[in-house]
Amino acid sequence: MSTATASVAGGRPARVRRSASRHSLTRGSALGLGVMMVWFSLLVLIPLAAVVATAGENGWGTFKDALTNEQTLNALKLTVFSSIGVTAVNIVMGTIIAWVLVRDRFPGKALLDLVIDIPFAMPTIVAGLVLLSLYGPESPLGVEVNNTRKAVFLALAFVTVPFVVRTVQPVLQDFDREVEEASATLGATRRQTIFRVVLPALSPAILTASSVSAISPR
Repeated sequence: MSTATASVAGGRPARVRRSASRHSLTRGSALGLGVMMVWFSLLVLIPLAAVVATAGENGWGTFKDALTNEQTLNALKLTVFSSIGVTAVNIVMGTIIAWVLVRDRFPGKALLDLVIDIPFAMPTIVAGLVLLSLYGPESPLGVEVNNTRKAVFLALAFVTVPFVVRTVQPVLQDFDREVEEASATLGATRRQTIFRVVLPALSPAILTASSVSAISPR
């Protein structure tokens, strides 16, 4: 840091420190930033650039043909509509699960709370193999939906439901129960309290959870 000289009451100079620039980087920060950019380039930027360069060898018409291809459009429709449906289901089921984990006490609650996080820790390919073993040709449940829209729906629901639960759960834990008691004191039924008091308070968390569920990695 640079210093400057300033006079004080006794005539003796005093040294005043000047704060360093907010945009300056230390050597350690610069090294960390450089390593991060190299690693990010190797994993993301260079492969994406190679894909774009290879795809553009025949001109921009290749991109247009790929985007207007019937298979591409069908894939986009499947992804978009499946995501919308899964998000709608997860909003309801995830909120109910969060409510049960926060408000109810029952045997196995800790185990259920642990199981909710499994999709977070499980690699996508492992999750796919698990779902295939449960709902594939040799399903122990007698349900075979592999290579169908239902399979896509189940896979997306399995991967994204924890996002809703873990987003709504802490907000519900911090919700003041006295507000519900006041609503009941004023004559509101349990249903009215839930829909007019609790859910409006949870709506920002539910909206955030639905957004995260809709755009989460597939």
